[in-house]
Amino acid sequence: MDWLRTILFSLIFYGLSVPMVFATPIVALMGNGPLRAYVSAWIALMRWLARWILGIRVRIEGEIPDGPVLFAAKHESLFEAIDLTRLLSAPATVMKRELAQIPVWGWAARRYGVIVVDRAANAAALRAMMKDARGALAESRSVLIFPEGTRVAPGETPPLRAGFAGLYRMLDLPVVPVAVDSGKVWPRRGPKRPGVVTFRFGAIIPPGLPRAEAEAQVHAGINALNRAG
Repeated sequence: MDWLRTILFSLIFYGLSVPMVFATPIVALMGNGPLRAYVSAWIALMRWLARWILGIRVRIEGEIPDGPVLFAAKHESLFEAIDLTRLLSAPATVMKRELAQIPVWGWAARRYGVIVVDRAANAAALRAMMKDARGALAESRSVLIFPEGTRVAPGETPPLRAGFAGLYRMLDLPVVPVAVDSGKVWPRRGPKRPGVVTFRFGAIIPPGLPRAEAEAQVHAGINALNRAG
């Protein structure tokens, strides 16, 4: 039954997503407001299909502060990478350059307003990242980063990547850690399963802390729901 639900979800969601992505350039001509509303509608579609086909519900714990803040989130599945964009009111998400280079989709993401990071981390790449970040702050948007750098399985707690510390220092914003336990219902491989995805928003971490202290608090905060299995 899980496989049947997963296949049905994929057929409907991705079947609708492809034409929506190709229509994005037309929506983008209307401005950032309509584009972000369009993306929010797409995410709402995913959430609705996940609820009524896959049996996946969402629970929010803690307070979501008004921005701009730096949200640092656990990353266990594609679900939160998409859903947090709507839940956090269109933050500027830190995205790997490879994703931003995908035809059409990558262009739409850049137009939407993401912060592109380059693994080369040379001076030009850092200047480009700073430009994207300043653009987000100029619009009073929050920033979203997945500080472990990639998706991990439930129970895994890798150290934070160096990019978080640089962004924390550069933005000088309070940080809100976001724990997520989506991997138990939305695994990287295999069928999706009914259940609850919890987003737990931790205590605000002030700007200006020493790197080791800030990273320790963020690491603990994003793993607050972590459990093996």
